[in-house]
Amino acid sequence: MRPVGLQVAAGRASAHRSPTTGGRVGLYDTAPFYGAGLAELRLGELLSRQPRDTYVLSTKVGRVVLDEVEDPAARELGEKGGLFAHGRPNRMVDDYSADATLRSVEDSLKRLGTDRLDIVRVHDIAQDFHGDHWLHHFETARTGAFRVLSKLRDEGVIGAWGLGVNKAEPIELTLDLDEPRPDGFLLAGRYTLLDHDRALQRLLPASSEIVERVRRIRETAERHGVGVKAAALQFSLAHPASAAVIPGATRPSRIAEDVAALHEEVPAALWADLRASGLVSAAPLPA
Repeated sequence: MRPVGLQVAAGRASAHRSPTTGGRVGLYDTAPFYGAGLAELRLGELLSRQPRDTYVLSTKVGRVVLDEVEDPAARELGEKGGLFAHGRPNRMVDDYSADATLRSVEDSLKRLGTDRLDIVRVHDIAQDFHGDHWLHHFETARTGAFRVLSKLRDEGVIGAWGLGVNKAEPIELTLDLDEPRPDGFLLAGRYTLLDHDRALQRLLPASSEIVERVRRIRETAERHGVGVKAAALQFSLAHPASAAVIPGATRPSRIAEDVAALHEEVPAALWADLRASGLVSAAPLPA
């Protein structure tokens, strides 16, 4: 769901439609960063009508939403600039310290209207948002957010914690730590049907031949009468380390499309052709 990039009515329509997918949407992922808390507020409104044990709720820490306001369109968000221009005007600050993590969790619980969080991830603690200073922020998180989240997990306030990033390096550093130990990771866009060769080795970014690779994948899927979305979603779930996929929906109709794609029948011949053509390497394939 991407409610903060839509008009309010459209965002609420997306939220209201998702429960009509037969209960198959089991994981909801959000963050204070998405519209300065707006996504959490809307998701909380949606989920207030659902039994708490019927879904898994995931949010993030690392950015604290303040009462102070600013112009959302003027924020410096790098490649995310403009995406949350229609979000709340509350100012956000990057803070991975222990105190900020506790405040962020408490604020998220209030915005989401729940008494517990199933997963909390340390958000965007990587080069794409912090440049050369990302290791400084990582060290702050190691001694702050990581330890707080481990304690909250032990106390039952949250079910699990990890990182939510777009780069592999912070995950590799975290895995090398003796403690605290995370439960899992959300790595955006680095293990997909389009981009997976390097991910199998170190989860590094995609190659430069994106356009040609997209064309070949699309043509192969079309020959087998399969939608690219179905192939992409089912491919990502085939790896035993993949617990879920989180497809963003830009409009209400996309949610139903995503659910249908997850259940579309993909013939084994498609995977064989993708393997034979070199578009899929040694990656695990759907059975």
